[in-house]
Amino acid sequence: LAESGLEKLDFGALSLEQQQKLRQFKVKTRIDNEKYLRAHPEVELLISNFLSEVFLKRPTDIREFAAGGFNQ
Repeated sequence: LAESGLEKLDFGALSLEQQQKLRQFKVKTRIDNEKYLRAHPEVELLISNFLSEVFLKRPTDIREFAAGGFNQ
């Protein structure tokens, strides 16, 4: 099995205060991201077009395919 990178994490490593700050950061980040996406609807179109191309062409090397598509 491939390692996910989570095997050695200590989930109790954060204090309650740190956990609360992390939650607040996550909420703020989601709100900021939502505001950005609402201000830039073209992002949804770019992502939608990219995913359509991926599903149609099913490239072997997705990273190379993405790099080529976004460099045009």
